[in-house]
Amino acid sequence: MNSVRLAVSWLTVLPITGPATVDRRAAGHAIALAPLVGLLLGGLAAAAMRLSVAAGLTTLLAGLLTVGLLALLTRGMHLDGLADTADGLGSYGPPERARQIMKSGGAGPFGVAALIFAIAIQAVAFAALADEGRWLAIALAVTLGRVAVVLACRRGIQAAPDSGFGTLVTGTQPLAPVLIWSALATGWSVFAVPGNLWLGPLVTVAVLAVSVLITRHSVRRFGGLSGDVLGAAVEITVSFAAVGFSLAG
Repeated sequence: MNSVRLAVSWLTVLPITGPATVDRRAAGHAIALAPLVGLLLGGLAAAAMRLSVAAGLTTLLAGLLTVGLLALLTRGMHLDGLADTADGLGSYGPPERARQIMKSGGAGPFGVAALIFAIAIQAVAFAALADEGRWLAIALAVTLGRVAVVLACRRGIQAAPDSGFGTLVTGTQPLAPVLIWSALATGWSVFAVPGNLWLGPLVTVAVLAVSVLITRHSVRRFGGLSGDVLGAAVEITVSFAAVGFSLAG
């Protein structure tokens, strides 16, 4: 239960307090449960979309409000990580300079552009899924963002220097949770796109592969994994997954 509380307190704004002290073992257990938190957030997102549309809102407005709700429920930390990572990747200096830019506290042009694209893509994709009644796909897209966190924290990845959260969680995930969550997500995705049983699994595998590639590139660029990179992995994965699930097949 401490691991559950820690995962929820880390990944949401819900008033749940984690344990007083956290070591790498506890952090690893919490990260392994991140997809369950994603399932909770995904369920809330799908419910928000369905209720908004039932109340008479256009699907696009409902999509924007749902993306805003997710940002509120997660303290906006994943969007912040996306912006910082985009600014770091957009710099041409050495890893030390890139990390300094990421820690500057402001959002540069690359970060602002990344935020605009991520919010717009998710909102429009959620709207398209709502138009087709693919509520399960909305929940799965949000959940996949947290599966990407498990993959990013797999063993063999090093933490970026001076990365507090990254140092705590990087390399904590053995092969078992990586394979289990990937398999469960792929199996669930069979039902994400009614009438196209192959589309969901194809999108899921492709999106998780892209997440791994982006994380690997970021690790090379910054000299290791950080909390910002994890946040970027979440938002990028949700965006690509939502778009993929909205395809006609």
